[in-house]
Amino acid sequence: MSGGTSGASDALRVDAVVLDVDGVLVDVADSYRRAVVESVERVYGETVERGDLQRFKDAGGFNNDWELTYAVALYVLASREGLDHDARSFADIVAASGGGLEGAEAVVADALDPDCRERVLAAWDRERLRETFQRLYLGPDLYRELEGGDPDALGIDPDEGGFLHDEPTLLDPATRADLLARFDVGVVTGRPAAEAEIALDRVGLELPDELVFTMDSDHPDKPEPDALVALADRFDAGALAFVGDTLDDVRTAVNASETDPEGREFYGVGVLTGGLTGEDGRRKFEGAGADAVLDSVNDLPGALEPR
Repeated sequence: MSGGTSGASDALRVDAVVLDVDGVLVDVADSYRRAVVESVERVYGETVERGDLQRFKDAGGFNNDWELTYAVALYVLASREGLDHDARSFADIVAASGGGLEGAEAVVADALDPDCRERVLAAWDRERLRETFQRLYLGPDLYRELEGGDPDALGIDPDEGGFLHDEPTLLDPATRADLLARFDVGVVTGRPAAEAEIALDRVGLELPDELVFTMDSDHPDKPEPDALVALADRFDAGALAFVGDTLDDVRTAVNASETDPEGREFYGVGVLTGGLTGEDGRRKFEGAGADAVLDSVNDLPGALEPR
């Protein structure tokens, strides 16, 4: 089933709904993705276009935006040493190499001679990239509070950063009320716990800690299905829908369906409010195995019904 909205006749019948955060509950185009691009620019003086990031996301394995930042920096540094690919073709080769940061490292290792690789790796400062990312994303006050770091140490103007505050909310109050009234609701996100809490507070979604899986939870990252399976256990759900904005989100549901020892149903629902948009985004979601593709999270009430 796919479409902008769905009627009751073809609605997915589920006991529980699990939501991703980025691109589903809040729009991160001017926050996380901006932080990826600008962090690499700050550290290395050049970067990629923000539109190139979706190709990396489509490659898989980049649920963690710090690792996406590291991969973009690796591409920039390798290009200085003769890597002959634009950012999008590099991301495509990363996908063919298994995706994620390991895939990016493998591509660079194969493309460059040993001396060039050594120079790239010597210049590749992941800790500085992460600190710059967090300072830009959080702003000086939250950076000090959540990271415990000195916001002035990175040479960023005190008035700069705080992209977190530029995240429009996507979840309407009526949708939130409908989902909570009809289904068990949980969250699986690649955000750190503190940043997930900020986003959930902004959309008014109050959930017990045991129903929110974050980067800090003891489970593998998406597209590994462990978090979804754990939530199905906690909800005692026979059928669960996972709503996300990336192909890895859909793959997580597919992997859960294929590996769940209890034989429960896990439906992948893609929303077109992240990097995947329009008919091209719809086709990509369907190609990854999505059971439904919706214009936004606010189409869920018409696309789901209690089992």
